[in-house]
Amino acid sequence: MTSGRWLIATDRGGTFTDCRGVAPDGSERRAKLLSSGRLRAGVSGVTKDGGLMLTAPAWDYADGFLDGWSAELNAPGGGPPVMAKVRKWLADGRRVWLDGGGVPDAAGGWTLELHTGEAAPVTGARLLTGTRLGEDFPPMDFRLATTLATNALLENQGAPVAFLVTRGFGDLLEIGDQRRPDLFALGHHKEPPLYREAAEVTERLAADGSVLTPLDETAARLTAEGLVARGIRTAAVALAHSYRNPAHELRLREILLAAGFTSVSLSAELSPMIRLLPRAQTAVVNAALAPVMDDFVRRVHGPFGGAAEEFHVLTSAGGLAEPAAFHAKDSLLSGPAGGVAGCAAWARRCGLTRILTFDMGGTSTDTARWEGDFSYQFEQRLGQSVILAPSLRIETVAAGGGSICDVTAEGLTVGPRSAGADPGPACYGRGGPLTLTDVNLLLGRLDAGRAGIPLDTAAARRALDSLKQKMTAWGLPAPESDVELLTGLLRVAVARMAEAVRRISVRDGCDPADYALVAFGGAGPQHACAVADELGIRQILVPSAA
Repeated sequence: MTSGRWLIATDRGGTFTDCRGVAPDGSERRAKLLSSGRLRAGVSGVTKDGGLMLTAPAWDYADGFLDGWSAELNAPGGGPPVMAKVRKWLADGRRVWLDGGGVPDAAGGWTLELHTGEAAPVTGARLLTGTRLGEDFPPMDFRLATTLATNALLENQGAPVAFLVTRGFGDLLEIGDQRRPDLFALGHHKEPPLYREAAEVTERLAADGSVLTPLDETAARLTAEGLVARGIRTAAVALAHSYRNPAHELRLREILLAAGFTSVSLSAELSPMIRLLPRAQTAVVNAALAPVMDDFVRRVHGPFGGAAEEFHVLTSAGGLAEPAAFHAKDSLLSGPAGGVAGCAAWARRCGLTRILTFDMGGTSTDTARWEGDFSYQFEQRLGQSVILAPSLRIETVAAGGGSICDVTAEGLTVGPRSAGADPGPACYGRGGPLTLTDVNLLLGRLDAGRAGIPLDTAAARRALDSLKQKMTAWGLPAPESDVELLTGLLRVAVARMAEAVRRISVRDGCDPADYALVAFGGAGPQHACAVADELGIRQILVPSAA
């Protein structure tokens, strides 16, 4: 780090955003907030002059630091929140006064959420550096990791995409390579394509890149204008043999931008390699995520102005890229890659040579194997798409603290859907569903007093009762006790996480028992013992936060 500048690193997950800062004097600070960019605290009562007395967490921000933040006060039984602004914050006694009226005379048991309207990593930087609203950030080097792209793709929240391809290949991505996830299944569910419309382009290149049929620019222009008229402004372009000669793709981008498109992903730039199908899939994935990721990076980078003298985004390969050189396809394993890279550095310092990483967060669990060096893969398979992009070899399963516990005709399920940061698990008190976090809370495996945010055990209990009613509606036998049901849900989650570890070890001919399991992430240490028992692992290590 250059003298006189902060070094700030943030990881924006599906539920929480974790931030670490090293001040110019070398001191280290940490901050954790919801990925919605909000701080949450419990309210124990109201002072005579209308101030709110807060319970958890133990905020130590300087007097006046929270002044001007937006506030949302929520009653324990639900109902419309009280919206206000922070007028005064006093660290002594953790008291806050709100402007705007509507504060009840007795607010014990209520929850208070504060936010600035900025992206969570920006708010985290404020917490670390003590920068108040309206003040300029100090000089800093900023590093950003995120799982936003993966979550957006899995939850189908990408931008509407037009897929442009050489004439005759319009159904390329629907046909695919005919691989089936379960070869012997009697029925096959086919995921819909990521693009909204496919359009064929009149042009053709030979295998050596020479032009067989020139690009019909007039027809391409009419096609582009029609797509824009139908509300599509994002395009993915993949033309046959363009990896040998990108001229047609480059010209087509000019036509699309002139017609009103705002984002165009070219396969020849993203993955200039033979094999049209994965090249096209990569372009479509990048196109769907580019507006989401570009907007997110701008929202993080913009508020810093010139203060962020160096701003880098972590890629799936564990490296750092400047925003101008960063593509959305390179961010699918950004957050997990940061965990593996940090764990490897810690293992080297401890003299370890063989470890299995176990990173359990709010949305997913990520595992990797490290034996003195990183393992890479140059193709990622996400759903039915193959993405040509280098990444660390990481196995991911949708089982995290926010994974929703549900029941179907087949039995109990945990994930893959997640409650996220808002509404979050039921115990967050915002009407969320029963999740693995609630299971741990009700089993006594989670200490509500040390959670960092207020937890509502009664809300978790109500969500469990709703699940039991749903089981009855499905005609499933009722468990003998709540503990039996909760333990069963926990076993389902542990089995899924253990299977992810097997995929990174046993499938490669490696015995997990020969490795140390290094557990981290918000929920990793809590579940490491159960996963280790499933796999016969004898050594469990948890990196210290000190």
